[in-house]
Amino acid sequence: MTPGSNIPLPTARVTVDVTAPVRLDVSGLLLTADGKVRSDDDFIFYNQPSGPGVTYRSGGGTSPDSITVDTTAVPPGIEKIVVTASPDAAGQTFRGIEPTATLRGADDQAVLATFTPPQLGDETALVIMEIYLRNGQWKARAVGQGYANGLAGIATDFGVTVEEPAPAVTPVAPATPPQPTAPPAPPVAAAPVTPAAPPAPPAPPAPGAGKINLDKGRVSLQKNQTVSLMKGGQPLLSQVKMGLGWEPAYRGKDIDLDASVIAYGPQRNHIDSCYFGKLQIVNGAIRHSGDNLTGEGAGDDEVITVDLGRLPMDVTGLVFTVNSFSGQKFTEVAKAYCRLMDALTGEELVRFDLTAAEPQTGVIMAKLIRQFSGEWEMTAVGDFVKSRTVRGMVKPAAQAL
Repeated sequence: MTPGSNIPLPTARVTVDVTAPVRLDVSGLLLTADGKVRSDDDFIFYNQPSGPGVTYRSGGGTSPDSITVDTTAVPPGIEKIVVTASPDAAGQTFRGIEPTATLRGADDQAVLATFTPPQLGDETALVIMEIYLRNGQWKARAVGQGYANGLAGIATDFGVTVEEPAPAVTPVAPATPPQPTAPPAPPVAAAPVTPAAPPAPPAPPAPGAGKINLDKGRVSLQKNQTVSLMKGGQPLLSQVKMGLGWEPAYRGKDIDLDASVIAYGPQRNHIDSCYFGKLQIVNGAIRHSGDNLTGEGAGDDEVITVDLGRLPMDVTGLVFTVNSFSGQKFTEVAKAYCRLMDALTGEELVRFDLTAAEPQTGVIMAKLIRQFSGEWEMTAVGDFVKSRTVRGMVKPAAQAL
């Protein structure tokens, strides 16, 4: 087949497998007439291997991953199933790699067609083939459309946004004295006046609370602890890197997490978000290193560089988050951390290690806040949120400022 060509399906059940010189992740999306999924349940991949009429099979690295479509079981309203592929290795593109999709009868494995997309370059994911309904007839079409932002970019393009509502937040009372519900009872004239009790001593600070600076060198933060990026009363530096890292809790199991930073204004207004799909924001003052799909290996998995000196004055808060787009929970993650570094020397200044985990798909790791004096402060947060994407983190992260 060539790009755009199509054939009618001679059988109701077909399988599309995709091979390449490297291991690939293959997935399928069920789309309605408007080209969108109905919900994230229509995204079929290794972590969600079955849906109505569509199943995913892993080749385990020794044979190709495949998507099988049973057109008799596809629900009404679904008019297209797109088959996608992306290299399993973090940062791998299709440059120099020629993936081939093979369309077979699912029951007899007879080859119906093959397709190798031509002239691939920096794409990190492809819509390689689609099974679609036209005038009551199911057909297959060769596509070969590439994406530079990985499988997540494809899924988002087809409507997999997974926007969960922000967790409920107790409203803050206005800064006015509360009105009594009833007038106070008049004092009894005959009763002696009891001296007022001395005020109670202030409660001790919660563990991890309080602000420190960098005078004594590298700081290891606890949850809710704040450090001023000052040394000797002066701002230490203007360009920093936030490194975020994680490891799978179970050896040999990949963990695909996405690190992001969300920029806010003085009224907690969302300005922009920097993540794997948008690697630079605010005129390049914030830059993302790109997506890591496995979490394997020592060191930072993703790095976000912030030029504090170039940030517009209306950017007063930065919140660093990590999400599991594939739906893996943080209880499947070990050694998750963030660390702030001098961007010029690479010296580690501040580190925060997550010491607890919750079965959620997002976590607010830390925040940087610009003070009225112009100095920046970093606070370790460590709050878990139900959200697979940075879009779903915007509201809860604003509440954390």
